[in-house]
Amino acid sequence: MSTPEALEAVQAALAAEHAAVYGYGVVGGRIGDDREGEATAAYAAHRARRDALERTARDLGGTPAAAAAAYALPFAVPDAAAALRLAAVLEDRVAGVYSDLVRAAEGPLRREAAVALREAAVRAVRWRGSGVAFPGLAERATGK
Repeated sequence: MSTPEALEAVQAALAAEHAAVYGYGVVGGRIGDDREGEATAAYAAHRARRDALERTARDLGGTPAAAAAAYALPFAVPDAAAALRLAAVLEDRVAGVYSDLVRAAEGPLRREAAVALREAAVRAVRWRGSGVAFPGLAERATGK
């Protein structure tokens, strides 16, 4: 079943995936050799999710949200330590929109959103070295 809320949540997830793909381009340029493989795998995972969400948006009757030419980063990324922080922030943001999609969707789309949420949360833990109690809900706790 398609609802306007589900399509809106898919579009938000797609926009977050576009931003994550862009952000991982920055991460990959700054991350140390020891974590380059992780960054490459995360980049590929976000590209695959982005492509799947574009198809889903079309299937739900929408026009997929286009990527921006560039995205503002939340902070400067001059070195590997900042790249690690950026990767964790990207995953937290993606987890947040997938949390919204889990709430808005039903059936297979909801299951897929839950899988994407879990994957983003696991990557965030790997980058940060620690987890959060409720992945995808951190922004709501601060009132954003």
